[in-house]
Amino acid sequence: MGQGLSSEASGGVGSGPLQGKRVLVTRALQQAGKLSDGLSDLGAIPVEVPVLEILPPDSYEPLDAALRKIDNFQWLILTSANTVKAMAARCKVLGVEFMDAEHVKVAAVGSATAEAARKAGFRVTVVPDAYNSEGLVASLREAAVGEALGGKRVLLARAKVARDVIPEELKRFGALMTVVDAYQTGLPEGAQELLVAALGEGVDAATFTSSSSVRNLAEVARESGVDFPLTGAAGAVPGFSIGPVTSATMREFGWAPAGEAAVSDIPALIAAVVEGLGTRDEGDRE
Repeated sequence: MGQGLSSEASGGVGSGPLQGKRVLVTRALQQAGKLSDGLSDLGAIPVEVPVLEILPPDSYEPLDAALRKIDNFQWLILTSANTVKAMAARCKVLGVEFMDAEHVKVAAVGSATAEAARKAGFRVTVVPDAYNSEGLVASLREAAVGEALGGKRVLLARAKVARDVIPEELKRFGALMTVVDAYQTGLPEGAQELLVAALGEGVDAATFTSSSSVRNLAEVARESGVDFPLTGAAGAVPGFSIGPVTSATMREFGWAPAGEAAVSDIPALIAAVVEGLGTRDEGDRE
């Protein structure tokens, strides 16, 4: 999908439980495809208004320094597919072969991150059942039974703005943490115009895949003179969250989630949209 394009612009919608529903997709442009395609497969019209742009960190120096000494670490924690992409790119620039560091165990925060990491050549050791920071900390503790985290050198690569749950909790267990920025996010140009155009045609739901997408959409709405939470002809637009952390951020901004993914991944988010909009339609018919 191109920026700001709906499936109508690329050949129309199919049939399915979301037939004709216009669903706002707020992911970064280079990441929107999986969510947009999944919605389109169910008959929805994905309306892409990217409110995130993936940018390099302020400096690659801390990340590069850690990668040059990757053999010094016992664990590497990857918090997103964006982190994986940045790590793999810097390894290539530096001529670092991560596969040579066979003793370094890798923890990925979720299935999508783990999949991206494996494709990039990282050997993933731990993937939590709960795809969030708290779940990852719990899984790391379990994985380190008999090999306590105390004294272990742990490299955490993440976005510039991120919660401190992982480093703070692992420090409590004695881990020696090195935290580096792998990337940062910003507001893409043209987001205001895309949002105003999308709301002009109407949206039936909005999806959020991170706390950053909530915060940034709120900022875009403010700059556009648009109400937040978003409203449409039928009243408040139902918003759907990928997980509890994103849901909490939505509530901070006064937007009670209409649904939350059972597991923090794209298929579960789409399932939540199907369930939520279906329930809403049934209520409308009563």
